[in-house]
Amino acid sequence: MESSADHGIASTLEAGHEQLAAGIQQVHRAAEAVRESINRVIVGKEATIDLLLVAMLSEGHALIEDVPGLGKTVMAKSLARSLGVSFARIQGTADLLPSDVTGVSYFSQKLSEFEFRPGPIFAQIVLADEINRATPRTQSALLEAMQERQVTVDGQTMPLPHPFLLIATQNPIELEGTFPLPEAQLDRFLVRLRVSYPSFDEERTMLFRFKTVQPLDTLTPVISGDELQRLIPIVRAVAVSEPIADYMLSIIRGTRDHPAVELGASPRAAQALFRAAQARAAMRGRDYVKPDDVKRLAVPVLAHRIIVTAQSRLRGQDAEQIIESVVGKVPVPVEQLRGEGR
Repeated sequence: MESSADHGIASTLEAGHEQLAAGIQQVHRAAEAVRESINRVIVGKEATIDLLLVAMLSEGHALIEDVPGLGKTVMAKSLARSLGVSFARIQGTADLLPSDVTGVSYFSQKLSEFEFRPGPIFAQIVLADEINRATPRTQSALLEAMQERQVTVDGQTMPLPHPFLLIATQNPIELEGTFPLPEAQLDRFLVRLRVSYPSFDEERTMLFRFKTVQPLDTLTPVISGDELQRLIPIVRAVAVSEPIADYMLSIIRGTRDHPAVELGASPRAAQALFRAAQARAAMRGRDYVKPDDVKRLAVPVLAHRIIVTAQSRLRGQDAEQIIESVVGKVPVPVEQLRGEGR
């Protein structure tokens, strides 16, 4: 016979599950609304948009590595306008100073005291365009902001706004006058992604869409920054079973043991894959992570975090191919999944 205490625990668990399910549906609807809003400007880049949303819901950052002219800036602005958050752009150049990013203290003659003038890093979505053209000293000014979401200037530490997303871009073709990002900084980007060229039909749609008006100017927020911030704890509550967690760790450890890899994925990479998988599941209306979430995110989350040996690079192997081979060798866990999901 069930005791009153057991009944109370069961009722509490059921109420908690219903509350989580309702929250997951909020995340799903918000992701659909933002995706639809950005699609009014950007044509045919749903996978890229999803990865940016995954980064935002995981409180991570995104590195876009592709050639100029593919709409990276427009995509970042579209995301900011769809979320109703502040946006700032930093153009990476050799003469860019750390104070140009973080801000500077100046003496106000009117007040007869020093005042702090915040830099562009204090926006909620920051686009660091061609980040590899900035000097290592300026690049390092972003480390504290990316990891600890704060900035220290003249010994004073100031928190950054929430939500906060740094989207950095770099051109992989033109390397003259650039400074490669150090591994410590690459490891702080949750995902690396590519926009890639549009298809023939997509490019034709773009020509006519931008013929008379700029769709970006007509975008209005579909969700506020405060609402988005309230969704993040819901994403963190998405269930990750032990077999799925072991599956992630097997992939991570597989990169460390791979003969073509000089430096494998770090424990930070495992945490990033864990959080990103939770976000992807919630965006699809599920309160649990599936193996497919891990498989789809393995390359964008892990490829930029490993170093391929020189011999492997000469043979034409790249990080993406190695991650795919590792994922292909790790057995997929078989378990009874809840719900249908997507």
